[in-house]
Amino acid sequence: MSLTIDQKARATMHGNDQGTYTLPTNGLYPYQWNWDSAFAALGFATFDVNRAWVELETLFSGQWDNGMVPHIIFHRESAGYFPGPREWGTKTVPPTSGISQPPVAATFTRAIYASDPASGRSRVEKLFPRLLRWHRWFWRHRNEDGLIVVNHPWESGRDNAPEWDEAMANVDTSGVGTYSRNDTSHVDPHMRPSKEDYDRFMAIVAAGRACGWDEEELTRNGPFRVADPGMSFILLRANRDLMALAEELGEDSGEIEGWIRIQEAALPRLWNPQLNGYDALNIRTGNFAGSMSSASFLNWYGGIENPQAMAEFRRITAAVPFAFPSHDPASPRFEAFRYWRGPTWGMINTLIGMGLEEMGHHGEAEALRTSTASLIEKSGFAEYFNPMDGQPAGGMDFTWTAAIWLAWASPNRHRKAG
Repeated sequence: MSLTIDQKARATMHGNDQGTYTLPTNGLYPYQWNWDSAFAALGFATFDVNRAWVELETLFSGQWDNGMVPHIIFHRESAGYFPGPREWGTKTVPPTSGISQPPVAATFTRAIYASDPASGRSRVEKLFPRLLRWHRWFWRHRNEDGLIVVNHPWESGRDNAPEWDEAMANVDTSGVGTYSRNDTSHVDPHMRPSKEDYDRFMAIVAAGRACGWDEEELTRNGPFRVADPGMSFILLRANRDLMALAEELGEDSGEIEGWIRIQEAALPRLWNPQLNGYDALNIRTGNFAGSMSSASFLNWYGGIENPQAMAEFRRITAAVPFAFPSHDPASPRFEAFRYWRGPTWGMINTLIGMGLEEMGHHGEAEALRTSTASLIEKSGFAEYFNPMDGQPAGGMDFTWTAAIWLAWASPNRHRKAG
């Protein structure tokens, strides 16, 4: 008897499960990644809520003293990934990278808690102070007058997206030297960031390592600092969910409420009228990126309505057979197969879809969900997909694609696993 897609999804997650944390996929990503783990927890919660809590607890075991939750935790040595602990040079225990990633954890913590409040109460009580410290870190070190910035493209989770092109072009790579990448030995190079991108990625890592990852120094003089609509909307949503958790636990929510007010007032500054969309803003130059990306449509996820954004969302959705592309297909910079320069990502679709549904756009939300489901049915649990023909791209047997199938895309998503 053949397995159902739900069963295959659970098998994929079990196959990447290391006991207390989950790999994004074997081979290509041999460590624990921040927002990948949060998505994994959301998926685990559909059939093993205790395992979901363990995933989040292990993620926060790598939290820095300053509150940051790093984007990679190197729980064990592996020769299969570059850059590893040596290149980051953070000197933490366990070893980690020196940057963070989009903070979806508070939102998913709230969802997992809501699925079983009785068993989750003690877990969320212990996790809440760690979430609050992480959000305070964002507010202290990634806040530019209410806009949330990234200090490295990897911090956004959208590594080589076109919105970073101008800022990346100004990164000095003269001191990078030679290195050997491992990603292109696992995945076709035309699906991955270019050599020029990687040189700049490594130059930014070297700048962080050189100053001992001093946040004040990187804020003043770091080679890359860009206000990101994706990070801004995701943190706004996470703050709303953190405030709800605070109220549930009887904690003071005034500080969080203040962050929300400031973000809501600041976000219109990311609206680029020439693009007719939310856009990244280079803090060093004051220039918009001129890039309409999937992150431009996370405004509903953040609780922000915008009719003009809806018009653009419908235009782009109609332009591709498999929504939602990571870059506008009408742009000359669109590449259907190259990582964040065009492909469709199921986990971003999940966030956009959640926001659309919650803001009352039920038809658009359901169309995006069914489109995502058809991609997975056609091409499996790929890391991402070609939006023009649905071909799988990147790594296969990918945790977060299996997780979002179980939690959002599957027609059986409201049923408890047997």
